[in-house]
Amino acid sequence: MVLTGKKAPSFSTGAVINGEELVEDFSLDQYLGKKNVVLFFYPKDFTFVCPTELHAFQEKLDEFRSRDTEVVACSCDSQESHWGWLQVSKDNGGIKGINYPIIADFEKTVSTNFGVLHGEYEYDEEGNLTTTGPMKPLRGLFLIDKNGLVQHQVVNMYALGRSVDEALRMVDALAHFEEKGEVCPANWEKGKDALHETFEGVADYLSKH
Repeated sequence: MVLTGKKAPSFSTGAVINGEELVEDFSLDQYLGKKNVVLFFYPKDFTFVCPTELHAFQEKLDEFRSRDTEVVACSCDSQESHWGWLQVSKDNGGIKGINYPIIADFEKTVSTNFGVLHGEYEYDEEGNLTTTGPMKPLRGLFLIDKNGLVQHQVVNMYALGRSVDEALRMVDALAHFEEKGEVCPANWEKGKDALHETFEGVADYLSKH
């Protein structure tokens, strides 16, 4: 499922915020008109690659927030599982010190709506639900702008950890385009020259060639 260019699916669900507080009605709607959001999915609590990503985003959290961007994580574990993992130190494989929101998608509806739930399900002849695959999220990441529009997405298999610096680069590219009206070429980084043609100008050029 490609959501880029579309409105991000709306939801309200449980989460752990500020590293300790359990809430029942967490929604990205609170950021509309105010903040961009980097929403990333990870497969499961108490695993090996996942905490490296969670800590990496925490290390860059101030940089994201200085760019009017909030970071939100999500897996299909419960709030209690998230909270328990937050009590475990980094040296022991935990995520203690993470203070951005972690969504509890225990019903798997959020990951399904964002198209990152890996596995399929069906009902057998007796009406029992059967699944194929692990039924847990892939490593999906979505950059959602202040209007709730998905501007960027990337989805990795479980073994392939993401680049937090690349996510930050995409936030910078979005900000540059919104502020300057210039498009960003391959490997563009903040402070480098962009292309002076506006998006509309490029579209007009392509329509004539």
